[in-house]
Amino acid sequence: MPGHFEPLPGGGAAVALDEVEISIIRSLAVQLLELIGPGPGEDVSDDPLAELFAEGPSEPPSDPVLKRLFPDAYSGPDVEATSPEQAEEQRAYSSEFRRFTENDLRAGKRENALVVIRSLDGVAAVGEGGAVLKLTSEESKQWLSCLNDLRLAIGSRLDVVDEEDTDLLYRLPDENPRKPMVMAYLWLGGLQETLVETLMP
Repeated sequence: MPGHFEPLPGGGAAVALDEVEISIIRSLAVQLLELIGPGPGEDVSDDPLAELFAEGPSEPPSDPVLKRLFPDAYSGPDVEATSPEQAEEQRAYSSEFRRFTENDLRAGKRENALVVIRSLDGVAAVGEGGAVLKLTSEESKQWLSCLNDLRLAIGSRLDVVDEEDTDLLYRLPDENPRKPMVMAYLWLGGLQETLVETLMP
């Protein structure tokens, strides 16, 4: 079990984490939570009716990490405009889609990060050698989403765009200042992969 998730009887997943690993994941989740924050114009009041009708931003975020976490719905390598008119139409569609979805997406990502932080806080005080973290099926899905967001965020900082970029990371010399971030990116990828396997029927 060390370093990878295993399925629990009846659903859910478990992983053995030492104190350093717990600290790293928790710190990254807290940073992600702070980065996501409430969106521009997002209503953070306790009024559920106001939340229901609140409109989100219509423009993509300027931060490259947030851009990766909240991409335009109608752009990218799979959606190519063949004319300036089509490009303008795609921008308008993306803007409209973002206005009505980004606040919910932010709220979901914040909730997933909070689940990770709370579940780690529940095991952080166990023994010197670390602890076994046990997650329900629902918590496992939220962990999976958060691990994905963490990798997207770190990958964005490392300029990872495709598999070829990831291959280059393995050959990065130890003295490179990006090496600790690379190691975290690859380690989280391993955790994510084994968690996916535990959730497969």
